[in-house]
Amino acid sequence: QVQLVESGGGSVQAGGSLRLSCVASGRTFNTLDMGWFRQAPGKERDFVTSITWSGAPIYYANSVKGRFTISTDNAKNTVYLQMNSLKPEDTAVYYCAAGLGLHKGGGGVNSWGEGTLVTVSS
Repeated sequence: QVQLVESGGGSVQAGGSLRLSCVASGRTFNTLDMGWFRQAPGKERDFVTSITWSGAPIYYANSVKGRFTISTDNAKNTVYLQMNSLKPEDTAVYYCAAGLGLHKGGGGVNSWGEGTLVTVSS
């Protein structure tokens, strides 16, 4: 029902920045919350941040709070993840997600993006 198309991944050095984008479409996408998860090599897929289309509430994982910012552009049906002060441990495939209660984990995800790779080198 909901389609999510991600972009913006790439390779950066530690301390650098990247901005990920996720374009949502489908009949019911605007009834769901949006967020980002990430999966590092050999690790589980973890919650990063989430937001509603109304702009609140916003949740961040402790590991990214203060460095990452999630936002939406409702006119473009797009959610962004601005990532600053990147660290090597941020290296992961980042997945856009639509669902409910995303901050509680991936169980509430209804749709996933295909993932975009972020590599942070030291």
